[in-house]
Amino acid sequence: MGFWGVTTTVMGTLSAPSTASRRPTLRDVAARAGVSFKTVSRVVNGEPGVSPGVVARVREAADALGYRPNAAATALRRADGRTATIGVLLEDAGNPFFAALLRGIEEVARSRGIAVFASSTDLDPGRERDMTRAYIARQVDALIAAPTEGDFAHLAQAADEGARVVLVDRPATGLDVDVVLTDNRAGSRRGVEHLIAHGHRRIGFVGRDPSIYTSRERFAGYVEALDAAGIPLDMALVRREGATRSSAADHIDNLMSLAEPPTALFTGQDLITMTAAGALQRRRLQDRVAIVGFDDFELADLLQPGVTVIAQDPHAIGRLAAERALGEAASTTTSVVPTRLIERGSGEIRA
Repeated sequence: MGFWGVTTTVMGTLSAPSTASRRPTLRDVAARAGVSFKTVSRVVNGEPGVSPGVVARVREAADALGYRPNAAATALRRADGRTATIGVLLEDAGNPFFAALLRGIEEVARSRGIAVFASSTDLDPGRERDMTRAYIARQVDALIAAPTEGDFAHLAQAADEGARVVLVDRPATGLDVDVVLTDNRAGSRRGVEHLIAHGHRRIGFVGRDPSIYTSRERFAGYVEALDAAGIPLDMALVRREGATRSSAADHIDNLMSLAEPPTALFTGQDLITMTAAGALQRRRLQDRVAIVGFDDFELADLLQPGVTVIAQDPHAIGRLAAERALGEAASTTTSVVPTRLIERGSGEIRA
């Protein structure tokens, strides 16, 4: 890519001094374009006052030489000290939810000429600390993170050193930064209320570990819905460690093997929902046991029956987080993105 964002191709034979054995410099570009060093610098930095014809010559010369600007040096020259970069730390960038969230961040960043560096933490506090420090060392302008539970000193340090810190998906206790969340509790409550409205009173809950903020909030919504309907909480119907496909499958099989199994399931994550749908199909219970899952997922509408979900909007979360990260607001805010119920059949099976 050229420094203005288009694909570059090396063309022609270069005259001395040769750049074949070293990285091309601004002086090389200036010599090839037949302009001054200062003129090339103004073009590269997007400064006004250069005619379109000269800008075109400089760009053509840079393309031909394969010139790449030194981002660190450019940042040192800029009066505001910014590097036009954002660091992103997500639990798992390969997870569909976080992949969509990252796409939202990238769209906003790209529209403003900002580069995005992303890394997965896998809920490893040590990795999160190391990557945060690596981003700080590279002087990113902002850090967007889905933080792991624990000590948030590394995030506080990033903010203290001038990076705009924005948290997504979960907050960090004691950290005064921007936060963008899904309305986990209200969404979960709505999903369970939907099952109750279809006659279910024995509703199983399968979620992730309670150490995770989103898991706690979704379980709280489940409890609130039961309480509002006058249904006692039965912990025999609750499983809260469905972090993997195998553990989630074991939980579903265990619940359905109870002497009085649940007539419906509320699942707290897309991975768990997919696993639950498969487990019920293996038992030929897909038309008898209702499911509502938190998080939409690909092909949910193609299963038989289609899976009813409480859908988040990770793309909107990512865009809003990027806008906060690149904004100039003096105060911090917590933004809550609503969920929506998508009825597809599995959640409408009556008790």
